[in-house]
Amino acid sequence: MKTEKDINQNSTLLKAIGLVKTPIIIALILTPIRFSLELAGLPESVIFIIGLLWLTLAFAIYWGIKLFNEKNAYLILLLSLCIFSPISRFPVAILWWIDTKWEIGTHYSLYFDNFVQATFQQVVDTRYVARYL
Repeated sequence: MKTEKDINQNSTLLKAIGLVKTPIIIALILTPIRFSLELAGLPESVIFIIGLLWLTLAFAIYWGIKLFNEKNAYLILLLSLCIFSPISRFPVAILWWIDTKWEIGTHYSLYFDNFVQATFQQVVDTRYVARYL
């Protein structure tokens, strides 16, 4: 039999998953658009506005406002960001691979050295982790 604690933990996770559905879809669409604009020759200063950094900040603020009256607001916000961040980076890792494989020369090949770094650099800077292993 489920306890009240189990039910609350389950509903907290479900709320977090519900919050990230639309932002993940937006991020999955936004990254290839940014890649295409870079290939089209738009300056980096213009393309920078379309980045995942701004999208993550905007959604974090939106979620914070939306969760203002929630009982477990901080936990739901943390879970939402932990779910959103790595999933939104998958297109970046794929585009990094395309860029390095065919030597296209976009910013993706400049900032990342490997697939893990392209996927999780926002979460863990792999350059520093490698030093301590």
